[in-house]
Amino acid sequence: MAFDAAGSSAETISLWSLAEDSLVEFGDDTSLVVVTRWGEFDFPDAGPLVREALRRMALGPVSLANVADSWDEGEDRARADSLSWTVPGAVALNRVLTALSGSVVRSLGLNDGKGPLLSVVPVVPEPVFVPAEIAATRPVRLSRFGALRPGDGGLWLVSPSAPFRVLLAQPWAVRVAASLGKATTAAEIAAREEIPAEVARPLVGYLVASGCVVAGDDGGRFAEDADPGLNLWSYEELLFHDRSRTWQANGLPETAEPPRSPVAKPQGPGPEIVLHRPDLADRAALDPSLTELLETDHAAPAFTTRELSAEQIGEFLYRAARIRSSGPASLPDGTAGEVSQRPYVSMARLYELELYLTVNRCSGLPQGIYHYDPAGHRLVLVSADAVDRAVLLDMAMVAAANHRRPAALLSVTTRMARTAPVLGSRAYAAALLHLGALQETLYLTAKAMGLAAHAVSVDAGDRVGRALRLDWPAEVCVGECALDLAP
Repeated sequence: MAFDAAGSSAETISLWSLAEDSLVEFGDDTSLVVVTRWGEFDFPDAGPLVREALRRMALGPVSLANVADSWDEGEDRARADSLSWTVPGAVALNRVLTALSGSVVRSLGLNDGKGPLLSVVPVVPEPVFVPAEIAATRPVRLSRFGALRPGDGGLWLVSPSAPFRVLLAQPWAVRVAASLGKATTAAEIAAREEIPAEVARPLVGYLVASGCVVAGDDGGRFAEDADPGLNLWSYEELLFHDRSRTWQANGLPETAEPPRSPVAKPQGPGPEIVLHRPDLADRAALDPSLTELLETDHAAPAFTTRELSAEQIGEFLYRAARIRSSGPASLPDGTAGEVSQRPYVSMARLYELELYLTVNRCSGLPQGIYHYDPAGHRLVLVSADAVDRAVLLDMAMVAAANHRRPAALLSVTTRMARTAPVLGSRAYAAALLHLGALQETLYLTAKAMGLAAHAVSVDAGDRVGRALRLDWPAEVCVGECALDLAP
């Protein structure tokens, strides 16, 4: 990482700072510890230039050339009149900043003292940032994964394929970024947006170096368009993958909080049906072994014309989804909250999933859409509307490539208030993991009972939410499972 020192006549200057979540601790001797989101970095022999630079960087964006100019330690004084700093103090600083690259923010400002035009913030532990020298006539554009979104401090340019995100702090930076929706050049941007060319080109160079903007070749071709790995991903899927695997706050709490929703969802005012509770000791003697269940092939969905019974529904939900117990527990980061125990797996025992049962053919249960209360083991009517019921059952029939509706359909939702305060940006990804665990439990339970459970993927839009009377987006549907008798 070489330092670029701008002279007093430069239109733009390079600024350096530490990420806001970094903490610099100075020892009484020459030791230095920097605590970052990526871990703790110990520098036992940090020289005066390193200590002074990090002290200033912790306060905000600073020109390292100015730091060098203001520090004088005899022969070890780092000179600011060279683009390649090779004196001992600068070499040590370069080494420290390389180690801390995941928490070093690179900014571009004007020599007017008004702060950065933009700031490039790392989102991975060890990124490499080298401001790109982009020719004025070279084509550039936003990455096809790039997006502008509001956030802390202003407008952000983000991309799940980039190791950085960019805070567009001043109008010139915003106008440059907004001009990159299609291929253009720095010269065209400067002319169109009335931005000095000597400012537009460095702005474009920083954006390209961030990875959120891509540069093409002389023929106007962009490498990412032909990248076989990237071509496997849509923007939405790659963004979801990226955000669900990191602790980027994205407007969510950066530290864990207790869940904002109770263990069991409060029930509505609809009529209640208390369900059958099986004797599990008797069932254990009759059930196939786990090996037999796992080694039996899953048949393709083939819905019958026969009826389920209310007793079968009760046993199925009791064995697969009831609350066995609940109580207080410590959550990640030491926060306290109420959790529960159920037959399937859930991270930190938060259990944010809810089950809704649409009854089609079931002796002893009227047709309708019900919410399953896992604490009281009962069904509470949500909707008796025949149109709502038909919408859900028809979507399951089409998704399963059948010509008749299933006997019953389970719709699974997630309550984000149970997990988002604790897991942050990973909450929705956790819901899908839990859905998979629940679906497997439903499959195995159905097999053990001589029933057939089939996960179906419906093209739902907002129709499911309306039919289930969900409070969108606090509660959203994440999956369905059709239930019928084994053919």
